[in-house]
Amino acid sequence: MLLTTLAGLGFGLSLIVAIGAQNAYVLRQGLRREHVLAVVIICAASDAVLILVGVAGFGALIRTVPWLLIVVRIVGAAFLLGYAALAARRAVLPRPLDTSVVGTAASLSQVLATTAALTWLNPHVYLDTVVFLGSVAAAHGDERWYFGLGAVLGSILWFMALGFGARLLRPVFSRPVSWRILDIGIAMIMTVIAVSLLFGIGS
Repeated sequence: MLLTTLAGLGFGLSLIVAIGAQNAYVLRQGLRREHVLAVVIICAASDAVLILVGVAGFGALIRTVPWLLIVVRIVGAAFLLGYAALAARRAVLPRPLDTSVVGTAASLSQVLATTAALTWLNPHVYLDTVVFLGSVAAAHGDERWYFGLGAVLGSILWFMALGFGARLLRPVFSRPVSWRILDIGIAMIMTVIAVSLLFGIGS
């Protein structure tokens, strides 16, 4: 049981610890110290739901409905391109910068909506958690729920570390150029992901 849980923890971290749209946004909110707890809760809770759905066996169901993933790919790509454009605009246009607040603070509802969209409109999330992780968990038979529990714990630990640990990087981001580089990086990451989603529609 313990070994299966640890296996799930390690496997979950291997999937989530990567530079992606969701992680880039969590990092940015952590650096801004803006609604960090809410962002972490949304991301971790969403991952937990998707992981448990995958462990329950819904990954096989999704594979039988290919048009559903196509729709999610198109909608997700459109959203990511829109957010990439906003990040590029922040990087190019001059705006007030200091060590505590960067740009105009977003409302809680705006942050929650963006976090949810970056999570639920990203097809890679479904492929990684519901399909891929669910398939690996199934190999553990009756202990698959412990594997899923480990993956959920890994998700919680990662988002907490990323969101609340980002403040350790604040000395670096006290300079305006650092924020510009971060926004350029975010714009590039989201554009690449969006393009990859569109090119993968026919595959």
